[in-house]
Amino acid sequence: MEIFWTSIQSVLAIMIMIAVGYFAQGKGWFDEKFSGALSKLIMQVALPASIFMSMMNHFKPEQLAKLSVGLLYSVVSITIGLLISWLVVRVLKVPKGKRGLMMTAMNFANTVFIGMPLNQALFGDSSIPYLLVYYIVNTVMLWTIGVWIIAADDPTVGADGTAKVKLDWHHLIPTPLWGFIVALPFIYIPWLRTHLLVNFVTLTLTDVGALVTPLSLIYIGIMLKSFGIGNMQFDRNVVITLLGRFVLAPVIMFVLIAAGVKAGLGMVPVFQKTLIIQAATPTFAVLPILATTYHGDVKFATNIVVSASVLFVVVVPIIMVLLG
Repeated sequence: MEIFWTSIQSVLAIMIMIAVGYFAQGKGWFDEKFSGALSKLIMQVALPASIFMSMMNHFKPEQLAKLSVGLLYSVVSITIGLLISWLVVRVLKVPKGKRGLMMTAMNFANTVFIGMPLNQALFGDSSIPYLLVYYIVNTVMLWTIGVWIIAADDPTVGADGTAKVKLDWHHLIPTPLWGFIVALPFIYIPWLRTHLLVNFVTLTLTDVGALVTPLSLIYIGIMLKSFGIGNMQFDRNVVITLLGRFVLAPVIMFVLIAAGVKAGLGMVPVFQKTLIIQAATPTFAVLPILATTYHGDVKFATNIVVSASVLFVVVVPIIMVLLG
């Protein structure tokens, strides 16, 4: 019961900050350009600073080998999920234009705007290096395999089913990931840390990085209001997608970790819980944009994002209780 109550409080704190963005958007305080600018501020300034300082404060060189185990679990988990979702959309005869969206929505998470604030609320800042493991895998696989899956399901493509997928290589190393990359020399070369990270630099980066959680959650609130919670619909395909995101994905990760522990590939408990929680976070927010780009069902994609962003409030406390 104590774990459940702690989880509820963490989620409530997150929901209150989301509500700030939701109601402020409803009051008309923000114009159409604000949410885009806010997203850029988070992704290109606050998040790299937050990741950099988290690495400085909580990462040690000897942890690198342990983090690589998490990379393995994340890659295998998402790969298995994609294979299962491929079978599901074919057995259910999901129409073209939705199949790729369902598969990616089931397996790729919103690790930035919800995943990071959620992880910090549940496990503290020390869990950020573990979160980065899932973030890296999720990002790279989304912008390679995920985009290819959605593009190949483009309903405007000819009867031969071929699709020319143009990968945006910029997305493979997004700006937030540079916070991790730049931090590595400072961790392994003490001289850099001693002479370059003087007090005012660390204070500035810490304060800027602290903007990630409140701004991310306010941004989610703005998006929920813009999409319209009242427009949520739960047809068969939506329900199957949500079950894939909130049940199948974390179960696959849990089973893999349990099997890995028996095989000698153990991790600290916080690392295990971080990977499982991240596997159960809502669907990535740019799904409707990809649906538009590749002529998919935009309304369906938007419905998935909104529904998942609302229902995670119920899912997370349940998973935390099951994890103990």
